[in-house]
Amino acid sequence: MQAPFAVGAVIAAAISSASLGTATAIFAQSGPTGPGGATAPGGPTGASGPTGPTGPTGPPVPTPCMTPALRLRCPDLLMSAPSKLHLDRTTIPGRVLLRAASSINNRGSGPLEIRAHRIGSPGMGVYQAIYDRGGDRHLFRIAAKLVFKHVPGERYEHESVGDFSYWKFEHAAAFQLWSIDAQRRAVQLVRTGPKVDYCLRDLKRTRPSASSPRRPGYPACRQNPNTSSDVLGTSVGWSDVYPYEYPEQWIDMTGLHGSFAYVQIADPDNLLIESNKHNNVSETYLALPSGRALGHRVAVAAP
Repeated sequence: MQAPFAVGAVIAAAISSASLGTATAIFAQSGPTGPGGATAPGGPTGASGPTGPTGPTGPPVPTPCMTPALRLRCPDLLMSAPSKLHLDRTTIPGRVLLRAASSINNRGSGPLEIRAHRIGSPGMGVYQAIYDRGGDRHLFRIAAKLVFKHVPGERYEHESVGDFSYWKFEHAAAFQLWSIDAQRRAVQLVRTGPKVDYCLRDLKRTRPSASSPRRPGYPACRQNPNTSSDVLGTSVGWSDVYPYEYPEQWIDMTGLHGSFAYVQIADPDNLLIESNKHNNVSETYLALPSGRALGHRVAVAAP
């Protein structure tokens, strides 16, 4: 699998942190500088339990967030535990879908900011912008993709809101269903869900603090398929939330019986630079086929 970003590029960007030169000039549109403040706590730990055999699929990579001389204010992504579980027997005839709400939360000391610039048709070069404590922006090339995704207007148990298409961050999250033993340890991956692409926006201010801006700095995603550049992101203390009614917010659980963990993973391919890569997984334990929730665990490294 391709490395999430070139180590050499990270080192080069770190060395030239005082002056970005051409890299900064690529983007005509400026973004928010992000709030200041000390590194935020890692978030709630939820119910305790042993970790399973696997975690996010990408290999660990060096991060400039751990270089004190750079004084970077890096993001830290956490998933809320899958919530509002709902059994859907109507979307796909003959199948039972287990729906759940999801929320990618930024609990770091700086914003998650993604900047993309068109380098061809339809490709875009994608960079992650990280701000230092002086407010200067530093760009790091990452092996991520923005996709122009069609979203159907149908909403589970609601009337259609009309079809739309948006620029989204590909593989922002993963939905998985794991079988578990009596101690709630992960045994086997049994199902995966289709929803992986997110707008990465400021939808809800879920952790108000002095480090969290009062107003959203990253609005809804762009809908122009011909845009030459784009900026996505989630500010400190804000979350990108999707309700259980939204398209692809499910895992097919047809025919399953027993105890399982509904797992949601932020940045499953390890494409993003964060201050902490060991708290991107959250899970809700449940019994099937009833769908009864048994507990949850938040901000861990693996199922």
